[in-house]
Amino acid sequence: MRKEKRWPMYFAIQEQKRLGLRKSQVARNLDISRNTVIKFWDLTVDEYKEFLERLETRSRKLEAFEAEIVSWLRKYPDLSAAQVMDWLKERYGGLEVAESTVRNYVRGLRMEYGISKAKRMRQYEAVEELPMGKQMQVDFGEVTLRHQEGHLVKLWFITFVLSHSRYKYALWQDRPFITADVVDAHEQAFEFYGGMPEEIVYDQDHLLLTSENHGDLILTHAFGKYVEERSFRIHMCRKGDPESKGKIENVVKYIKRNFARHRSFTNVDKLNEQCLAWLSRTGNATMHHTIKKIPAEVYALEKAYLRPVHKKIQINSNPSITRAVRKDNTILYESNRYTVPLGTYDPCKEVGVRVTEDKQLIIYEIDSGTILAEHALCLHGKGKLIRNNNHGRDRSKGVQAYVDHVAEQFTDAGEARRYLEEIHRQMPRYIRDQLQAIEKSITEASAKTADDALAYCLKHGLYRAADFTNAVRYYVEQEQQQPANKPNQSEVKLLSDVDPTKLKAKPEIRGFGTYEQILRGG
Repeated sequence: MRKEKRWPMYFAIQEQKRLGLRKSQVARNLDISRNTVIKFWDLTVDEYKEFLERLETRSRKLEAFEAEIVSWLRKYPDLSAAQVMDWLKERYGGLEVAESTVRNYVRGLRMEYGISKAKRMRQYEAVEELPMGKQMQVDFGEVTLRHQEGHLVKLWFITFVLSHSRYKYALWQDRPFITADVVDAHEQAFEFYGGMPEEIVYDQDHLLLTSENHGDLILTHAFGKYVEERSFRIHMCRKGDPESKGKIENVVKYIKRNFARHRSFTNVDKLNEQCLAWLSRTGNATMHHTIKKIPAEVYALEKAYLRPVHKKIQINSNPSITRAVRKDNTILYESNRYTVPLGTYDPCKEVGVRVTEDKQLIIYEIDSGTILAEHALCLHGKGKLIRNNNHGRDRSKGVQAYVDHVAEQFTDAGEARRYLEEIHRQMPRYIRDQLQAIEKSITEASAKTADDALAYCLKHGLYRAADFTNAVRYYVEQEQQQPANKPNQSEVKLLSDVDPTKLKAKPEIRGFGTYEQILRGG
């Protein structure tokens, strides 16, 4: 509170106290905290004056770090108070200070030293208005309305806008949209507009797009089939770039704030009727502030440039939901993950999902209807993984087969298997890497060398691929050195004949005493 407001507040508290008001009444009348009223309730004027003087002279916890914090703010203008607090704790471990204290102190330093927080501003460029019939933009929204009976209801809508005339259309549902709903909404929008444009702009929504694929878009099965049948061009916004379809973003906000806010909900049909009436009365009948024209009047001219839609496509009313199979062979349903059999995943793979009356989640192939998995629907909590035991990989079978494969490359497969299984026991996470290294060493050596290395490792308890590899290298070097140290006698040719008796002669062996006498001069 500012200094000039402190004394008037104190006198107002004392005045209402003399009038006999309770503390809670005073707090409400003055719009201050009840604790503040209690604090100053019994203070005399002199005591309150001393309190204010103490406020002026009291030291602040972070004053000792002022120069350091200011240097940080000048060097990094976008530094947050939370980062300042963390840096202080990192450098001064025993510092105990509240986050709000740091936040207020940093705010004060910014004002005192004129260090404004750096903000990154994205620069936009105005673009030319698109020609008539060229483009339509589409987006989704959701709001929560209060039912006439008093409870809250969550509702979803899809909205369309013609880029040239800003002529709008919206369709509401009381459940999340599925791909079939999106296709049906397009058909109703084309009927509302009396035609379709050349190009439609979307966000990268999972109902429409499986993968951006570096520009080679992979659409969901149902939506891709619809686009192919209707033959309109698609423009997908890049991730994190909603501004590239700003016209429809504004329409979504417009519907939420102008039509839906504080509206009482009865049923979806009634809401759609009200929305169409609002579009006719306000949404399309009010001058647009950018083009300075009324959308309905401009649309009357643009309608002639839309491509005709002669026959409405009948949409399959199957209430099932489609879901993309994720890389870990799960699908996401109501913020929980449900497993499907290993190997189901494919970059373009989608499966059907439906919930039975007894709360069972059925996951099935869309084309064939083959059931892939059944799970009990998780009714409590989010972010959980619901798994079927038979959906996991049988890791033990693959490892054992690999162990047998490597063991068979030794002369004594039984001893080799015992050695490899001990490695598996000691290092189960890295057994495949260990087996791969051992197999590589075997292929680079002879069978005898591999057996010698195995015997050496078993004898000395060396149960690592690195030890086995070192042993193989040692025995390989021994094999390479052996011909040089021990030449074959049959291949040595003598320069001259030697008397066999001389070869049998033995040198005289003298005792140590003889050498001792020689050394003493004897």
